[in-house]
Amino acid sequence: MKKSVFIFLLVVSQMTYSQQVLSPETLWKLNRVTALGISKDKKSVVYKVSTPSVEENKSNSKFYTIPLSGGNPTEVKDTKDLLSDKNVSPDGNYILSSQEVKTENVLGKDYYPDLQKADAQIYNGLDYRHWDTWNNGTHNHVFYAENKEQATQIDIMKDEPFDSPQKPFGGDEDFIWTPSGKSIIYVCKKKFGTAYAVSTNTDLYEYNLETKTTKNLTENNLGYDTNPAFSPTGDLTWLQMKRDGYEADKNDIIVRFKGMDINLTAAWDGSVESFKWSADGKKVYFLAAVDGTQQLFEVNFPGLTKIAVLVNQVTAGDFDVHDIVDVSGENFILTRTDMNHALEIYSYNTKKKTWLPLTKTNEETYAKLALPKYERRYVTTTDNKKMLVWVILPSNFDKTKKYPTLLYCQGGPQSPLTQFYSFRWNFSLMASQGYIVVAPNRRGMYGHGQAWNEQISKDWGGQVMDDYLTAIDDVAKESYVDKARLGCIGASYGGYSVFYLAGIHNNRFKTFIAHDGVFNTQSMFGTTEEIFFNNWDFGGAYWEKDNVAAQKSYTQFNPINFVDKWNKPILIIQGGLDFRVPIGQAQEAFQAAQLRGIKSRLLYFPEENHWVLKPQNGLVWQREFYKWLKETL
Repeated sequence: MKKSVFIFLLVVSQMTYSQQVLSPETLWKLNRVTALGISKDKKSVVYKVSTPSVEENKSNSKFYTIPLSGGNPTEVKDTKDLLSDKNVSPDGNYILSSQEVKTENVLGKDYYPDLQKADAQIYNGLDYRHWDTWNNGTHNHVFYAENKEQATQIDIMKDEPFDSPQKPFGGDEDFIWTPSGKSIIYVCKKKFGTAYAVSTNTDLYEYNLETKTTKNLTENNLGYDTNPAFSPTGDLTWLQMKRDGYEADKNDIIVRFKGMDINLTAAWDGSVESFKWSADGKKVYFLAAVDGTQQLFEVNFPGLTKIAVLVNQVTAGDFDVHDIVDVSGENFILTRTDMNHALEIYSYNTKKKTWLPLTKTNEETYAKLALPKYERRYVTTTDNKKMLVWVILPSNFDKTKKYPTLLYCQGGPQSPLTQFYSFRWNFSLMASQGYIVVAPNRRGMYGHGQAWNEQISKDWGGQVMDDYLTAIDDVAKESYVDKARLGCIGASYGGYSVFYLAGIHNNRFKTFIAHDGVFNTQSMFGTTEEIFFNNWDFGGAYWEKDNVAAQKSYTQFNPINFVDKWNKPILIIQGGLDFRVPIGQAQEAFQAAQLRGIKSRLLYFPEENHWVLKPQNGLVWQREFYKWLKETL
C-alpha cells in the first residue's frame, strides 16, 4: 500500500472514531423547529426555534424568517405583521378568537356559594376529566368581534356545554371564516357527559353572523369531521371518518361541490393525515403514511366530470414529510425528519425531485456525531404476510461484534411507525448508546393498507404479538445480535405489549421497560376517560358476559392474567397526570412484580401526563432508562 493512501485511511479512521455519539444531554440541547407559515409578501418562511433549557426547566423560543430560495435566517421579534391572520374575516371587518367559558356547575362552591373554601367536585356524568385536566365546568367557545379596539365579543356557542376548539389538542384550525365572511365554520362534538365520552361524532357547524343561527353541515356522518378548509374556488373541504367510536378509522378528504359531497380518497387504501389545496384548485396535496414513512401525495379534483380520481405519491425516501407549509407551482415548502435528524424546513421541487434545506438549526451538532445507520428489513409473519421491520444499528457498527438488542413496541395501537424523531423514544440515541433497535411495523399501523391497520382492534394480544416475536426472532439470527441480551421496551399500547410479552416471551428477553402501559384491561376500562376507545378496541364492557370479543379482551388478552409467568426484571414508568392510561395501571403492575420478588422499579412523574415534557424530567427519564438497561441487560 502506498504511504499516502495509508495516511489518508488512518486519518479517516481517526476522524470516524474521534466523533462523539448522541447523549441524552445533547438530545436535550437540540433546537426544535416549528414552521409558522409563509410571509405576506410570499418571499420568506416564518418559523420558530425552541431550545430546551435544562437549567431553567423550560424551553426558550426565538422567531426567524428565511427566503424561500434559501439563504441566511433573520431573527424577528414579532411575527404578527409578517403572517396573514386567518382569524380576520375576508372583508377585514371581524376577528375570530376562542376562550374558556363557564357553562356548568361542577365545584362545590358553585352549588354552595357560602362554602367558598370547599374543594369538592360534583359530577353527574362521565367526561369528568380528560387527558390531563379535570372538568371544572368550563368549555372552549368561539367568539367574534368587530376588528377594532375594545369591541364587544360575541359568543357563538353561548350557554352550550361543548368545546370548540376540541379538547385536548384542538387549536385555531377548528374554526374558520367562510369566503364571504358572513359565516363561521367550526368543529364541535355537541355531546355532553357520558354521551361525550363514548362518541367520536364531531361535526362541522356553520354560524351565520346576520341571523345568529347555527346549522350542522355534517349531520349525516357519525364519525369524526375535522380540519375544515375552503378550496380556492370556495368549496368546503374537510377530513372525515365514517364510524362513530372508532378514532383510527380511515380518514378521507371530502369536498362539498354543488351540493354534493365528493370523497377524493375513497378508493385509495390509506388514511390522510393533513391536506392543502393547490392554488389553481385542481389538486389537493396531502400527507399519509406509506411503508414505514410519511410522504406527500396528490389527488386531482374532477368536480362532477367523469374524469377519474387518481392518487399519486409525490415524495419518496427514508424520511417523513411532517408538514405542508406552502404549495407554489412546482416548489413546495415542507418540513422533514428522519430517525437521525430532528425536524427542519425544506424546499422541494416536484419537477426536479430535489430537496433544498432552508433551516439547518442543528447542523453543527450533528456534524460532530457518529450517527447510527438504519435499514429496512422485511420478514414473513406467522400468517404469511410481509412485514417491514426497521433495524437501527449502533454508531460505528462493527458486524464482527455482538450487541445487546431492543425490541421496540409502538403505541397507538393504531399509529404509524415511521421516520419520526422523538425526544424521548429516540432510536438514534438508543443506537448511539450501543444497542441495536428492532422496530416492527406490526399489525395496527397506518401505511400498509386499511385491513392491516384494523386487524389489531379486539385482537390486542393476538396476531400482533406473533408479529413482535417474529421480528425479534428474525433479527436475532444475525451473528452480531447477542441473543442472551435481548430487551423489550414500549409506551402506551407499547407498554401493554411489554406487560403482555413479559408473560409469554418464553425466556427470549432479559429485561423489560413499560411506560404508561395498560396492565389490566378491566380496570383500564373502568378508569380511562375516552370510553369510545376501549369500547371499540376491547369490543365492549367487561360486564357483557355474552360478548365474546370483549370477554377475550378481559381474559385471554389481559396482561394481569399472566403475571405468574413473569420472570425477568421490569422498569415501570408512569405520569401522574395521565388520565388516558391512569396511574393505577402502573401501581398494579409494580405491586405485582414486587410481591413476586421480581427485580422492578417504579419511575413516577407526578406532574407529567402521557408524555414527559419538562426538560429536567426528560433527562431523568433518559438517565433512568439507560441506567436500567446497564443494570439488567
